[in-house]
Amino acid sequence: MGLCLWGCRERGTGAQPGATPPAPAGTAAELPRVVFMGTSLTAGLGLDPDSAFPALVARAIDSAGLHYTAVNAGESGESSAGALHRVDWLLKQHPAVLLLETGANDGLRGQDPDSTRANVQAIIDRIRAASPETRIVLIGMEAVPNMGADYVRRFRAIFPTLARLNRLPLIPFLLEGVGGVDSLNQQDGIHPNAAGARIVARNVWNVLQPVLTDLQAAIARDS
Repeated sequence: MGLCLWGCRERGTGAQPGATPPAPAGTAAELPRVVFMGTSLTAGLGLDPDSAFPALVARAIDSAGLHYTAVNAGESGESSAGALHRVDWLLKQHPAVLLLETGANDGLRGQDPDSTRANVQAIIDRIRAASPETRIVLIGMEAVPNMGADYVRRFRAIFPTLARLNRLPLIPFLLEGVGGVDSLNQQDGIHPNAAGARIVARNVWNVLQPVLTDLQAAIARDS
């Protein structure tokens, strides 16, 4: 299994982080795809691509003996509305699992949480309509404290509410243990540094691992 940077299928810019265990059949391009859809937090702004959390999770997938190709579909600066516009094109990747990280930039810009919630729900609906076999993992985000207590409360509620209503696995807060910790972030105080990315990867892996294990078992039963 390798980690593809967004668009590497077309441009051939993929990396191969870590040793790859023997796959049951086919090439990496034929393996089920795990797509990380997100903002600059997923893209790994300010980091070497191999230090961004999707690359670290890709190595964890390898180490667990699971057989997937990971695709980093992070897009710096993207809002939830932008993610909604992009999702149809992204589904051309035929993801077996899609991790949905969006809303961080909405929170930074003070966008109405009801609008963000509607956009995220629309993305979920679009995925389920176009690719019902794709498993979605929702990634939670929080607004920065200076937006005010009421805004922070309303924004935080978006993700657990949608996870419950749509029966989705939820990573409660992508930056748990990292957000607000100076030593784990870059100078902007927003984007994790390499040490912070390792903690983020663990936050993701704790929820993603059982999803991938269950899916691989289901694929084996059906083959």
